Amino acid sequence: MHEADAADREQLTHFLNRLALGQQEVADQLMPQVYAELRALAYSHLRNQSASHTLQPTALVHEAYLRLFDPKRCQWNDRQHFFALAARVMRQILVDHARAQHRIKRGEGRLRVTLDESAAGETGNDIEVLDLDAALTDLSSQDERQGRIVELRFFGGLEVEEVAGLLELSKSTVEREWRAARAWLGVRLEACGD
Repeated sequence: MHEADAADREQLTHFLNRLALGQQEVADQLMPQVYAELRALAYSHLRNQSASHTLQPTALVHEAYLRLFDPKRCQWNDRQHFFALAARVMRQILVDHARAQHRIKRGEGRLRVTLDESAAGETGNDIEVLDLDAALTDLSSQDERQGRIVELRFFGGLEVEEVAGLLELSKSTVEREWRAARAWLGVRLEACGD
């Protein structure tokens, strides 16, 4: 990690902690940093969408930001914890949107995401958000830690080192669990495509 990246992450953690303590005046300073990172996450989730889908990255970011900065929910310890919560919130928003679209259109224009080989084995196929959510829920029921790792890596955009720090695991444990989870999801999601 570059020194500038480390300084930005440390500054973000400092702002998040101050905001969590009720110091609302830091929100203006925090917004540009958080917004940029949330927007990058949103774009990564929605970059391969068809022109007919209705959820835009900006809408995903705004909804996530509103949920994350609800004064009743400002409960994070640091940058990693914040983005772990952001991962969960973005997953919920994407799933809620996909469910609503599915109810409206009964399958037409369902929200799809692309899992590249880093997230789901070698599939690289477009998958339905609802299929991913179901697979991730199943994985979490079998192995909660692997489910959490996938959520943090895919929806939260955290690096292996960040996941290890957040979950208080060694880097090698996270890498091993990540490989196992990708393999499991690859098989599970391949079955969904059949």
